[in-house]
Amino acid sequence: MEPEKVTHLPAPIVREPPHTVAVSLADIGRMAAAVAQSGLFGVKTPEQAMALMLVAQAEGLHPAIAARDYDIIQGRPAKKSEAMMRSFIANGGRVKWHALDDKIADATFSHPAGGEVRIAWDIARATTAGLGGKDMYKKFPRQMLRARCISEGVRTVCPMATSGMYVPEEVVDMEPAAGPVVLVSAAEVAKLEALITEVGADKPKFLTYLKVGALEELPATKYADAVAALELKRKAVK
Repeated sequence: MEPEKVTHLPAPIVREPPHTVAVSLADIGRMAAAVAQSGLFGVKTPEQAMALMLVAQAEGLHPAIAARDYDIIQGRPAKKSEAMMRSFIANGGRVKWHALDDKIADATFSHPAGGEVRIAWDIARATTAGLGGKDMYKKFPRQMLRARCISEGVRTVCPMATSGMYVPEEVVDMEPAAGPVVLVSAAEVAKLEALITEVGADKPKFLTYLKVGALEELPATKYADAVAALELKRKAVK
């Protein structure tokens, strides 16, 4: 009788959960100010830097890692493709590259919880998406296709590794994020109030015309139009 064959299975990969990095808000604030002042990493304000640092800390990383792994592109946060790949592999993901050159990035992404998917980005697909003619795709096609492939593959089978963000190569192709609305100043409000009284305009109707509930809510970009409308009212009265 032949002895039973024993199949030795590879030991499962055991990953410890990330340790929480406890850095005080005061220290994060100081680091954020330093990063913003440096002008590096696309961060323009301490608030942007602090937001990214808080994301890093929430994921168990030291807040300073935010400067390495994240960017602010056109007002939007982005996670670098190498950082996304690093998080993916650290979370048990695997990648097998089938092709990676200036014409195509083709890889299979697999994760124990998210399954397996094969993603390919080539110049033809980028052109269909309206990207192929852009300068970066002409200068660095391999890097751009690789980033797109990684973002889609990781997002498909292990979305937690993306931190809820896109890679910079994707964000740069999006419409710029709308900045905060700048409202009229107190002096401009006072001038409008004076003009309304001077020309005898019906203020509630004028506010409805401006589509605001109060003069203080008027965007600064519409101030000139408001003044012009009141000046027309003055001429009509004369």
